[in-house]
This record gives sequence, C-alpha cells and structure tokens, in this order.
Amino acid sequence: MPLPLPQTSPTTDTTDRTHRLVPSPAGRIHLVEQGTGPLVLLVHGFPESWYSWRHQLPALAAAGYRAVAVDVRGYGRSSRPADISAYRMLDLVEDSVAVVRALGEETAVIVGHDWGATVAAHAALVRPDVFRAVGLLSVPYTPPGGPRPSEVFAGMGGDEEFYVSYFQEPGRAEAEIEPDVRGWLAGFYAALSGDTMPGPDAPDPHFASRGGRLRDRFPAGRLPGWLTGSDLDVYAEEFERTGLTGALNRYRNMDRDWEDLTPRFAGAPIAQPSLFIGGALDASTTWLADAIAAFPDTLPGLCSSHILDGCGHWLQQERPAEVNRLLADWLAGLPG
Repeated sequence: MPLPLPQTSPTTDTTDRTHRLVPSPAGRIHLVEQGTGPLVLLVHGFPESWYSWRHQLPALAAAGYRAVAVDVRGYGRSSRPADISAYRMLDLVEDSVAVVRALGEETAVIVGHDWGATVAAHAALVRPDVFRAVGLLSVPYTPPGGPRPSEVFAGMGGDEEFYVSYFQEPGRAEAEIEPDVRGWLAGFYAALSGDTMPGPDAPDPHFASRGGRLRDRFPAGRLPGWLTGSDLDVYAEEFERTGLTGALNRYRNMDRDWEDLTPRFAGAPIAQPSLFIGGALDASTTWLADAIAAFPDTLPGLCSSHILDGCGHWLQQERPAEVNRLLADWLAGLPG
C-alpha cells in the first residue's frame, strides 16, 4: 500500500490552469483544473495525456464548470506501478473515485476519450454513487461479457496482426517505439486523423504484417491539422521521459478486466444520463456499429448521440469547437 501522499501546493500556469498531485491507489495522480462549479472529470486515451483536453478546459470553465483533466496512471506525472496487473480497469475506476474525493467532491460527471471512454463507462457502471453522468468520445459502451477478448483479437486480421494483440505482448511495441518516440507518435496520430489517415486502398494502420511493425503502415511527412509541432513536442517529451510501458499495460489487462467484471456486470446497462460523440472516419465507429445501435438497451439514459462528418479518432482535438458545444449543451441539460 502506498504511503499517504499529501496534496501538493497547486501551481498555476500562464493559461490559468492549475496543476496538482493528489493521492490515489496508484500512489499519485497528476491533474490539471480550470474553473469553478460542478466537477467534470476528463479522462484521456492512448497515447495521450491531460493535454489532449487543452481545448475543453477553458471552454468548460467558461460555461460554469470545474473542469479537471487527469494523467491516467502510467502517464505523465502520475504514478507508474511496475506490475502489469496494476493497470486493470477496476484500478483505474478507483483512481477516478480518488480524484473526486481528493478534490473535496462527492459526485462528478465523467467524460472520456478512447481508453478514457472505457474508463468513464466502467466508472459510471461500477460507482453510480459517485459518477452521476457519463460522456463517451470515440469508443461506445459495450457491456462486460461475451468471449474472452484476447481470443477475439487473435482472430482478427487473417494473415495480419491486429494492433491490440500486437500491444499485448510485453516489450514488443516498446522496442518499436523507443528509438524514435516523437516520430512514432506523429505517425500514429496521423494514421487515425481525418485529414491524414491512409486512403481506403492503403494498408490498414490498425494491423501489422506478421513479424512486421505497426509504424510501417503509418503515413509519413505531414502532421494532422490539429497537431502543431509544439503540441507534438509536449506529448513526445512526456513519453521520452516516462516510456510507453505504463500506457501499453492497459491493453495487457483486457482478459483480467473480462474476468473481474463479467461475473457481476455481464450485459449490465449504464442508467445515468449519457452522451456519445464519434467520428465518421474513425474505425471505432464502424467496427463497433452494433454497440452504437444497441444504445437504447445499453445506455437507457442516453441524452444524445452524434457522429461528426469527416472526423477521425482524435475528436476533441480535431473538432474542439464542435465538441465543446456538444459537451456544454449536454452538461447544461443534466439534472441537478
């Protein structure tokens, strides 16, 4: 058990964002907050950080909310436990609860993108007493249950290897990424962005040839329109400092999550008010179309669902103004 961690004295940067460290089951969670009002917790995905919410923090603050973006355990200035099993979903849910409590709140709205959407959904599912509403960006909610995840992913791609299976092997993706973290991130972001992703006739960057590398499928030579060189530097400098293992360990716990969650929550809906936003060009929107179609059963409290034309995976960075408006309108309509 980690020693109690006192909250550090908050520091404010030039944009009026406040940085602080708070205690959690991981040890510490780094967060960035802006504004006052009802708490909205923002949870990033892979391979990002709190910085992926840089456009939402001031917008939500201006709309009357206390917007808080975290570094998920394994990322940034948050703790990075050494044990792979320390990155299971229930641990990330408890980190989210710990942040709410450390900020002196009893409840919060939770919003997540990519893996953060899955964390947000399960936080709402497991701790409805804490999370009164949930917003999901890019990845729709799929209730626990069904086949073992590793078996599903192993069967995808035929002669090629699905990226999730690739990431699940400890050390393999790290060996690909570590020699050129900045270049790998640039290619990964471009591969899933609406304006730079490969065309329909190009090899799919979500798969690698057997024995090959994912980066061999990434587009080269141009950053997405939403990503400046300075933005890329922020991400690259963090991952060059921390490495990618903590981030990749999330993928290495999917079978553990299935074992943890299925007995209690198989097929369970999320009843709280919810929101979904997806990108029309995001593979998650097409691969998980059945999950979106099932929202009347799986998200009975769904307030609205939106698919953004021409948008890829990095929704809140590709279309910040549109996402900010959708979030603010949804939050304004929540009870209480």
